[in-house]
Amino acid sequence: MLDGMARPMSPSPKRPRVSIDVTAELRRRLRFAAAKRDMTLRQYVLDAVEERLEEDLGEPEALSAKTDPVLAALWRNRRDAKYDDV
Repeated sequence: MLDGMARPMSPSPKRPRVSIDVTAELRRRLRFAAAKRDMTLRQYVLDAVEERLEEDLGEPEALSAKTDPVLAALWRNRRDAKYDDV
């Protein structure tokens, strides 16, 4: 590989992308906070989102038809009935 050329991307599974627009001031603050923790901006934001989700929803395993009426309504059908005892 020639010097100065970008590294080839390592193969990884496709993941959904979430994009948000922020003010320049918020971006500056995020970058500063991430640097204080010696983290990338990406990792800082992902950690913050995960922490907030856990605070609001609990552990990911807690989501089920028994704990969430919306999921129960979606999963209440013959096709998915075989998973009821899992």
